[in-house]
Formats: sequence, C-alpha cells, structure tokens
Amino acid sequence: MPRNATLILSMLGALAIATPAAASSFAGTSAGAASGGSSASSGSSSGDDKVLVQARTEAASFVATDGRLRGVQLEAALHHLRAHSTQARTASDLELARQILAL
Repeated sequence: MPRNATLILSMLGALAIATPAAASSFAGTSAGAASGGSSASSGSSSGDDKVLVQARTEAASFVATDGRLRGVQLEAALHHLRAHSTQARTASDLELARQILAL
C-alpha cells in the first residue's frame, strides 16, 4: 500500500479521538507505520502517492463547499483509497477529503 494511503488510513483511526494527548500519541505511531510500510512498497507507491497529491486542490474545494463541488481527481483518490482499505470504505467522502488535505 502506498505511503500516503497508509498515512490516511492511520489518520482515519484517529478521527474519533479528539484529545491533544491522543493526537500526539498518534503522531508518534503513524510515522513509524508509514516508514515501515514504505520499504516494502517503495517501487510502486509513487504512482499511488501521485493520485492522492493531485487530488489535494479538489479535496480543498470539496471541503470548502461542504461536499457540493467534486472533481475527477478527488473521485479517483477516493476510489483508490476505498479499493485498498476497509477503513476507507466506511469513512465519508468528506472525512477522506480532509485526510487528503492533511498530507
């Protein structure tokens, strides 16, 4: 799984946690998970990361309009995330768009 997709999926698990202590704990664990996963898939992740990075502008528009403005690149990124993760399948489009922005 691509590095950024792994990071987004890790961040989805933290959505329900809103305390600063939990957020700082999350930051420490997600960095290790992302770097550990990158060594096994570094050759194929650049194209997948590109899908997510290219969707950032459209994700910003989507979040700013409360989901009324959707773009092709954002749709591709949402599809990609859901194809690779059961966690992403249960997240709303708005949640995933916010996580793409956090990259």
